[in-house]
Amino acid sequence: MSLSPADVRHIAMLARLELSQEEELAFCAQLDHILEHFEKLRQLDTENVVPTAHLAEMASAFREDVVSHVPAVAELLANAPARDGDFFKVPQIIE
Repeated sequence: MSLSPADVRHIAMLARLELSQEEELAFCAQLDHILEHFEKLRQLDTENVVPTAHLAEMASAFREDVVSHVPAVAELLANAPARDGDFFKVPQIIE
């Protein structure tokens, strides 16, 4: 399969690119070369190859979200600048 300059113009139009005639010919040759590689890949027997997203096995980098320490209310409020019973007391921001 090879691309014609008209194909390259159509692709350039879809990509909203303005190409000169020399660029069309250059891209035509480059895209032909890429398509040759795809044709070689298509000839490979991949029937027994399991589809994969990564070559290396990867484990989740995130740990489970488990509560490990629940401080007591008194411990939480120990350094509070102001408190009202078991709550933090903050300045009023809405009038």
